Amino acid sequence: NPLRIGNEKMLFLQKKLMDSLALIPGNFYHIYNRGNNGQDIFFENENYIFFLNRYDRYISPFCETIAWVLLKNHFHILIYVKDYEDFNMNNLEYSTVKSPKRIDLHLQFGHFFNSYAKAINKRYKRTGSLFEKKFERKIVNSDTYLQNLIHYIHYNPVKHRFTENIWDYPWSSYESVLSSKPTKLKREFVLNLFKNKKAFEEEHQKEKNYIDIEDLIIEY
Repeated sequence: NPLRIGNEKMLFLQKKLMDSLALIPGNFYHIYNRGNNGQDIFFENENYIFFLNRYDRYISPFCETIAWVLLKNHFHILIYVKDYEDFNMNNLEYSTVKSPKRIDLHLQFGHFFNSYAKAINKRYKRTGSLFEKKFERKIVNSDTYLQNLIHYIHYNPVKHRFTENIWDYPWSSYESVLSSKPTKLKREFVLNLFKNKKAFEEEHQKEKNYIDIEDLIIEY
C-alpha cells in the first residue's frame, strides 16, 4: 500500500527530527542564542542576574551547568543533562502547566527563554521577538571538545572585546571555577577535566584557534 508506506516514512522522518531536537539524558550540550537581528538581550546588570535566576528555576532541576557566559547580545551555556532518576521533580517552574505528563527539556528551555523575553519586554516596554530564533544546541562528545569549548565560552568576552582579560569579566563562570564559594556549577568536574586549578588558569591564558571544535561554536 503506497499510502501506508508514505505514512510510515513520514512518521520515521518526524521521529528523526524529534530525536535531533531532543536533549537526551547523559549527554553534554552547547546551548546558545542571540538577540533578534543581533540586538541586545541584556540592557543592565540586573538583567544578567534575572536571566541566571530564571535559568536556575527552570533548568537546574534537569541539568548540571558546566560553563556559561552572558554577553550583551548573546549567550553560551554548556550543560550536562541529568539522568531521569536525578531529575528534581519537587522544584519545577513551568510557564504553561504545573504538572506535565512528561518532561520535555527542549520545551522547558523554551519556557525559560519565553519567560525571560516576556519580562524584558514588559520591563522596557518593547514588543516583538527578543531572541533571533529558536535556541541552538549541539551535542559534545569528547573530553577534548569539552576542554576547548569551556575555554571558548570563557574567552568570548575577550574575543568580542568586552574586556582585555577573562578574569575581569563578571558575567561568566570563570571566577566560579576558581572560587571556593558555594556554587551550583560543576566546579570539581571542570577542574578535574583540566587536571587542576593551576592548569585551568594556565590554559585560559592561551589564545586558541578552535579549529577542532568549529562545528560546536558560533560566531557573532
